[in-house]
Amino acid sequence: MKIGQLADAAGVHVETIRYYQRMGLMPRPARLRGAVRRYQTDAAERLRFIKRAQALGFSLEEVKLLLALAVGEHCAETRSLAAQKLALVQSKISDLRRMQGALQKLVRACGAGGKGRGCPIIDNLAR
Repeated sequence: MKIGQLADAAGVHVETIRYYQRMGLMPRPARLRGAVRRYQTDAAERLRFIKRAQALGFSLEEVKLLLALAVGEHCAETRSLAAQKLALVQSKISDLRRMQGALQKLVRACGAGGKGRGCPIIDNLAR
């Protein structure tokens, strides 16, 4: 299939495919003399793999590593990478919960503030 058809099949833009090729995530198919490049059907599967991994928080460099680990028996390394990503996500969730609590307190303080006394949120942030 042509690059536009591949983009449609994988739900990405043509420029995304070209970017992934420059990053080394997607191979460039050979171009026969005077012909357009033709992609195999597994190229769409590879693109969907990349997008799903990104949706889980893996960087493009980590996706490149996952793609390399997909060739052969590397389950332990893959599990380790996923466990590291899980720990990072859990840490971010903890940070976000702390931020949520602090913002909830600020919003409540603002609702309890009196007229003409300034803004409790601004006052609190200024301290």
